[in-house]
Amino acid sequence: MQIHKFIEGKKPIMVLIHGVLTPWQIWMPQIMAFKEKYNIYAIALNAHTEENASEFISAAAEAEEMEEYFRKQKIETIDVLCGLSLGGKISYEIWKNGKLTIGNLILDGAPLVSCPKIAERIMINNYKRIIHQSKAREEKVLESFKKQFLPEKYLESYLKIADFMTDKSMENLVCAAFNGSMCKDVDNHSRILFIHGTRGNEILSKKAAKLMKKYYPETQVVCFKGDAHCYKAIYEPEKWIEVVDAFMKETMSFR
Repeated sequence: MQIHKFIEGKKPIMVLIHGVLTPWQIWMPQIMAFKEKYNIYAIALNAHTEENASEFISAAAEAEEMEEYFRKQKIETIDVLCGLSLGGKISYEIWKNGKLTIGNLILDGAPLVSCPKIAERIMINNYKRIIHQSKAREEKVLESFKKQFLPEKYLESYLKIADFMTDKSMENLVCAAFNGSMCKDVDNHSRILFIHGTRGNEILSKKAAKLMKKYYPETQVVCFKGDAHCYKAIYEPEKWIEVVDAFMKETMSFR
């Protein structure tokens, strides 16, 4: 794991956690938008470090490593904890554990509910194939990347991640994303925003959002109809920032 810091002076703390096969740099528009208000920590998860190889074990292990890092930094409160996709799952784990005080929990496309095992196995095989093709620099998969996965400006960072990715890490990443269940009895003192789309595997995120609203009624849910997984955060960050900024301004009004 690597932690990229954008810190100046004494400010509230914002932590940003990316998703599977997504470089931490996808957060740069958000970092630029919020760095005047917050000291920002952008996480590069294990198996997503670009300078050296690292292995991803589980969402719980990632959460524990982050908790340990912030405790060593004498940081007990994270004012804004935000995660995309698997990053949302890890954010949820940190919030659930209660070892750090989370002021605001922002989840985008977080798959907090399980999917069928056969679907999980299909996804593991598909992701492995994509990684192998990416390592070989197969033109077809690179073109698909630009059109369907991330904007082209992140291709170089993605390829660095792919080059270090092992089959075992890929299996663990998919299992972490699509296994687990939600807790009904967290002693919640956080404000929660859950963002999701409606296309593709967003059916899992939509279900998770409904459960969060059921278990924690103060949860605010924002649905971007017609959007694929984490689309606004990655492809239209200015619109995502607008929604999150409005949510955070509500937080300020409560203080």
